[in-house]
Amino acid sequence: MKRIREILQVTYEELVHKVTWPSWEELWSSATAVLVSSFILALIIVLMDAVSKQILQVIYQLF
Repeated sequence: MKRIREILQVTYEELVHKVTWPSWEELWSSATAVLVSSFILALIIVLMDAVSKQILQVIYQLF
């Protein structure tokens, strides 16, 4: 039990005194960048899927 208490105490100390937490502005900026990147990547995947579907339909019609 003593070991668990020590681990929790060290973890708390590190989270409170050693970790640098981002400000709300930094957090919002990072979240926005992730959302925009995810949206762009999703659009690229949808476009690639549509193009490959069309190519495969042409190939299947040949046979």
